[in-house]
This record gives sequence, C-alpha cells and structure tokens, in this order.
Amino acid sequence: MNIDFQELADKYQTPYYVYDFDYITKQFNELKEAFKARKSLIAYALKANSNLSLIKHLAKQGSGADCVSIGEVKRALKVGIPAYKIIFSGVGKIDLEIKQALELNILMINVESEAELERIESIAKSLNKIVRISIRVNPNIDPKTHPYISTGLHENKFGVDINTAKRMYIKCKNSKSLEPVGIHCHIGSQLTKLEPLTEAISILASLLKNLKAIKIDISFFDVGGGLGIIYDNETLIDTQEYAQMILKELFGLDITIVCEPGRFLVGNCGFFITKVLYEKTNESKRFVIVDGAMNDLLRPALYNAHHKVELLNDNKDISDCNLVGPICESGDFFAKDIKLPSSQHNDLVAIYGAGAYCFTMSSNYNTRPRVAEIAIEAGKDRLIRQRETFEDLIALEEKFL
Repeated sequence: MNIDFQELADKYQTPYYVYDFDYITKQFNELKEAFKARKSLIAYALKANSNLSLIKHLAKQGSGADCVSIGEVKRALKVGIPAYKIIFSGVGKIDLEIKQALELNILMINVESEAELERIESIAKSLNKIVRISIRVNPNIDPKTHPYISTGLHENKFGVDINTAKRMYIKCKNSKSLEPVGIHCHIGSQLTKLEPLTEAISILASLLKNLKAIKIDISFFDVGGGLGIIYDNETLIDTQEYAQMILKELFGLDITIVCEPGRFLVGNCGFFITKVLYEKTNESKRFVIVDGAMNDLLRPALYNAHHKVELLNDNKDISDCNLVGPICESGDFFAKDIKLPSSQHNDLVAIYGAGAYCFTMSSNYNTRPRVAEIAIEAGKDRLIRQRETFEDLIALEEKFL
C-alpha cells in the first residue's frame, strides 16, 4: 500500500486514523473464496471497527454482521446489511435490546446462559413472536492467546458447557416461542494456531450430530472469528487450511457455515498517525512525546499489546526510547524500550495494525476529542469521521448547567 501520511497530516491534522479499504476487500474475498465449496455467511464483527463507511464498504462485498449491542445492530442496518444477515451476540443483553432485536427480525440471537434464554422466551411471548436462537457453547479449549482475549475456557464468562447447551436446546424444542437454528462457539481472538480451533470445532460437530439425532434441526454452524494477524513476527493460520479443517469436521452435514471475522478483515488495513511534540531525557531514559495518547489507542496500555512503530524521518542516530503521550497516566504509552531515530518537532510517527480494536476503544479521557478517521480507496482519500470538537464533548452536559 502506498499512503502519503504527510499529505494526509497536512490536510486533516494529527492524530488521525487511516484505513485502506482495498485491503479490506482483499481480505474479505480471501475468506469468501476459502468457503466457496459450502453455503456460508461471513458476518463481520463490528466491535473491531464500527465506522459506518467501513461497514458500508463490507456490506457492498456481501458481508453480514456480528453485533454485541443493539447499537451495532442498528449501525449494520443503517448501511444496508440485511436483517437476515445480522447476528446479535453478547453475554449481557438488556430487555430493551432483546425486544428491539425481535422487532427488527434479525437472523438469530446468540444465547450465552440459561437465565438469558428465560428472558428471551419471556419477551418473545409478550410480543407474540417466535425468536430464532443460537447457543454459544464453551468447549473449554485453551486458545493459546492473551488471557484478556481468551473466551473458550470455563473460567471465562462466555457461553455454556456441553450439558447445559443440551438442556437449553431441548427447552427450545419444547417452547412455542423459541426456534433453535444455530450452534456457536468462539474460543478467543488473535489466534495463530489451528489446533485449538480444530479441537473446538470437533466438539461442536459432535454435539450437532447428537442434536440432529433427537430431531433438533440446526441450520447454522457458527465457528466464531479470531483469526490472527501480523503485529510482530506471528505465524498465521492459512485461510484455506482453516476452511478445509471446518469442512472436514462438518462433512456430510447440510448446514450453513457462519464465520465472524473482525481483526482479520480490518486489523492491518489501519494506521494511527501521530506527530512528535518533543523529546525529553530523564537521566538515561529517553522519551519521545507525541500528540496521540492512550485515549486514542488503548491496546498497549490495556494489555501491553505490540504494534509496529515507524518514525517517518531520515535520521540515522538510533537509540532506545519510550513512545508516550500527553495523558497524566504512567500507562499512557504506545511502546516501551524500542529503538527509534532521533526526532524533531512535527516528525510523524506511524503505528501499524491499527484498524481493529483501536478507534472503537478510544475515549474522551482528559477531555480529549476523538480523532479523525480517513479512508483510502483506489488511491483517493476521504474523511469518514470528522475530528471531535470541545463543543461536541460538552453538548450532552451543557444544557444542565
């Protein structure tokens, strides 16, 4: 990809996010091609990056949507993703969200507990509706990823065990308000090994066969998302091998495969661009201070995530430093003990792999406006979210003064 970060900085100021939409198209088509042998639905996980223009771009490719709030459901619908391609997931759906999801007639709701199933049934009865549901099964598989993004072990809050799932499916079969149509698992994010996924899919395939034996006819097998990307030197799962593994485990079963990629589609499409304010040295410790901060890109502070960092100048004198922001927190850093050239005021710094779980996790901490988002497509740039102003930040408070 060939992006002129300086030109964009001159046009839009810093900090900013920029996304390569052509890269997103390539990633989507790669996954779509891998599953072409079977009925499938690629449902983009909006939590990775929920910019409306980005979701609309994926909608044009034929994508569905995996949503974890009714707000994400409404975002997907707003940009043209059909209701029959939308899945509503999440461990803590409130009654109003469930009610609205039923009224919007989306494809299915992923259920994560018996208590939640009771609430959904009660709400469906009150609305005189039949709700299509899928149950998230927790196969107790270690995904070999960061503990904060591991979701498939019993110690995690997600899903239910096999025996609980069986009870829930039988309840659905006997209910006039619940229609069991799917089975789902998602063992974690940023997965780089195929073995844990294979084990999880095998467990779910066995459960699916047992359900079909007792006349519970499941139509959708949701393998979740989680395919990793390169942040550092990761060895990635081959998408063809991934798809072939799933097809092999589901051989002989007439079922639609649902895949929920987020990071895989958008992670490496994005860059966070910030500029150097100045450098300082505390005794022997060098700090490069930039105008971006942890409120803009939280991943390094949240779980010490690694992002490639590039200082965009021609200086040759390289030394160790910490790349930090202006926020009044010791956790306000993008990288520690990395080697960078010496920098001058207004030099640009590019932070790679910033397309997923970056802007969506940003905040207004320290009363800092959230930054601009820019799209690049076919070599042309366009603004897809304008930079917030101070007036935007106080708009919901000012009238109460």
